[in-house]
Amino acid sequence: MEAYTGLTNRFAAQFEQHRLSPVEFEVLMRLARSPNNRLRMTDLAGQTSLSTSGVTRVVDRMDREGLIRREACASDRRSSYAVITPAGIQRLEEILPGHLDLMQRWFIGQLSPQQLDQLMESLRLIRDAVNPCATAGTDESLPGPAAPTR
Repeated sequence: MEAYTGLTNRFAAQFEQHRLSPVEFEVLMRLARSPNNRLRMTDLAGQTSLSTSGVTRVVDRMDREGLIRREACASDRRSSYAVITPAGIQRLEEILPGHLDLMQRWFIGQLSPQQLDQLMESLRLIRDAVNPCATAGTDESLPGPAAPTR
């Protein structure tokens, strides 16, 4: 918990500089790395720490700010998608270099490549056990973002 709190405090200060909450940053990141830059609302809730009503509130707020938009699902009238907008991508591009610098300095850079590989493998195992919906709506066979280099 102390490591988590220390990291999140460092990240939160940077998010605030870019007028984003940590959860809004997470939503933008998840949408940007998803196929067609969109996720069903239920999948977005499953991938985040938000309930379905919580994700609705966040999406509504971000929609009003022009960072994401809702899109109807043609195959299921009960569902809708959250889609990142060009303004959302721009905001993400503004924040990402500083965020990656913080990740390198306070997380990745603290571990050897072997330690980092072991930690990431362990975290994925735990994630999949405690949150099986964490990758809902994604195709994990697609290549993800490039891993940061040392």
